[in-house]
Amino acid sequence: THNIRRLKRRCSAATHMASHAPAAPYKTGLASGFICFIISSMRPDILTPLFVPLGNIKGIGTKTGKLLDKLAGTKTIDALWHLPNNVIHRPLLNVNDCKIGEHATLKVSVMSHNPPNNPKGVYKVFVQDGRGASLCINFFRAYTSTINKNLPVGATVFVSGRMENFNAQRVMTHPDYIAKDAADIPEYEAVYPLTAGVTNKMMRHVAQDCLARCPDLPQWSDMAPPFKQALAQAHNPRSAIEATAVSPARQRLAYDEFLANQLALLLARRHMRRLPGIPVKGDGGLRAIVKNHLPFKLTAGQTAVLDEIYADQASSNRMIRLLQGDVGSGKTVVALLAALNAIEAGKQAVFMCPTDLLARQHHDTMTQLAGQHIKIGLLTGTQKPGDTDSFDLIVGTHALFQQQVQFKNLGLAVIDEQHRFGVYQRMRLTAKGLMPDLLLMTATPIPRSLALTTYGDMDISILDQKPLNRLPIVTKLIGADKIHELVDGVKRAVANGQKAYWVCPLVEDTEKSDLTAVKTRFETLSAEFPGKVGLVHGQMKPQQREAAMSDFVEGRTCILVCTTVIEVGVDVPSATIMVIEHAQRFGLAQLHQLRGRVGRGKLQSHCILLHSPPLSPIAGQRLMTIRDSCDGFAIAEKDLEMRGAGELLGTRQSGMQDFKVADIFLHRQLLHQANTDARRILKDDPLLKSKRGEALRNLLYLFDKDSAVSTISAG
Repeated sequence: THNIRRLKRRCSAATHMASHAPAAPYKTGLASGFICFIISSMRPDILTPLFVPLGNIKGIGTKTGKLLDKLAGTKTIDALWHLPNNVIHRPLLNVNDCKIGEHATLKVSVMSHNPPNNPKGVYKVFVQDGRGASLCINFFRAYTSTINKNLPVGATVFVSGRMENFNAQRVMTHPDYIAKDAADIPEYEAVYPLTAGVTNKMMRHVAQDCLARCPDLPQWSDMAPPFKQALAQAHNPRSAIEATAVSPARQRLAYDEFLANQLALLLARRHMRRLPGIPVKGDGGLRAIVKNHLPFKLTAGQTAVLDEIYADQASSNRMIRLLQGDVGSGKTVVALLAALNAIEAGKQAVFMCPTDLLARQHHDTMTQLAGQHIKIGLLTGTQKPGDTDSFDLIVGTHALFQQQVQFKNLGLAVIDEQHRFGVYQRMRLTAKGLMPDLLLMTATPIPRSLALTTYGDMDISILDQKPLNRLPIVTKLIGADKIHELVDGVKRAVANGQKAYWVCPLVEDTEKSDLTAVKTRFETLSAEFPGKVGLVHGQMKPQQREAAMSDFVEGRTCILVCTTVIEVGVDVPSATIMVIEHAQRFGLAQLHQLRGRVGRGKLQSHCILLHSPPLSPIAGQRLMTIRDSCDGFAIAEKDLEMRGAGELLGTRQSGMQDFKVADIFLHRQLLHQANTDARRILKDDPLLKSKRGEALRNLLYLFDKDSAVSTISAG
């Protein structure tokens, strides 16, 4: 009742404000705008000062406000999360005590002015400190009136800036500060990331104003320093170390952000687990037949993952599970057996892939393994399966989204290479059934830190073993000057019935790049292997790509010159050589994925990393990492260390959160601590109703986890 009355009061106030407010600069749908208002209306009053628009700050005009919106955000709390990345120390010194290249504040007397002969010249002001040491202050294209006002001859003032040396004369060019009182010049000045139109002085003013608005919040953690103090210290560093991620203040704020993230994900997972599902438990008949005809024995990892999936399927709650598997670890067989479990129980299953090529390949593999016992359909942009109701398992691409595609009793949806599909696309697929179980798969190993922060709302299974009959791939680094020797080696392999991929980073040569283009390499190799070289790249029409791939798979060609379009999913057991040209230009994860296209048969496979000098230290480190390791998860951790989280997954493509304060690599231990703490918190106080729980609700709001709070209310 109290909340309803409170909401009514706020609705009335909002209606009054809306009727008197100018037109909003952004167009918002009525429904989404109302939802945002409802969420903000339920936010505790104590947080209101932190959600005031930055445009309300004194001295911030409309133009600057728009720039601040893009730089930091629209609210007070956004500016508080926009932390400095350096600090300038301005000690009060005498002229001769200053170090060249460093900042200092000086108390000086103005001796004389030396204006330039033309407006574009240098205006010089000569000053002396208390010991008589002289300093020349330079101004370029400055207003004479302003200089005379701020530095009148005979006046004693304080100037602060970087000390330089020119022609044996101490010089300060365009001082950062000129003041009558030393107290008006900060000894330590935070330096912020900026954008054109926003000065550091302006950003400092905004940050200090926002700090003054920050209320004393009930504490959710006893980590030192307390939250408000940590914010103040982070915005007022007194050393270079205090402006970095390792400072106690930054670590406290990073922990808070991780804790909010982990609480939100665990609450979402709890909510998703409670979504009603339909228990699915087959009799095992189809699975036994297929397993008996597999050309290999399931690994212990595959068996363990299947046990997890079967338990989820048998539950009355809906399964939402992510299956991470290193390249060649056998995810497809796991997905097929999960589908057979649903089919045994009288359900249908669907297997969605990002490309026609991958869909056809999976369809062929599953047909070979189970096609005699179940009816398997293929649905792509060019292939129609007919009446989908008649199939037990349908393999397809985006074509599965078509409105006319309906299922009679969908029990399991499998999405391969799930990062290629958005959340909305997943929803569209699963909406074609009555809350079917969902199994997402990825061949890109994800470091544990990223898995915690990106996929923490899902149950996660990991396949890190490869079938016992697989030989490890031998990886070698070869200089581009030995390419002729490499071609001779490929000739010997081809003569023995083997096939090779040759990957290039560009489609066509350009004047601005010395990289060998795929079309040029196709021509040179065609001269060495007449009629035996195929070409595949992303600018070809899908039908052309599929024809070239079919020629390669079926043996009409034995060398496939290509770009990274073959990075994921292509399975040709007779391909034993992977040549990656200009390998230093590829990322670790991409190199590992490309290497995974070979090593799928019984013969020894090789991956050749062709590189050209000079190699940068980072590029050399990448290539040596790939050469020395075939463990995709270890490689992913190294990739995270070298590139950072945002570049590793791509925040927009993966849906990964872009953290405001925390750094997934630098603060990994804090993330694991936050994960442990969040689990303990929700075990002891699942609805966050305790005194600490109420404080944690505030924390969720501070980091834009409003939906997590509403999830708590929904139970």
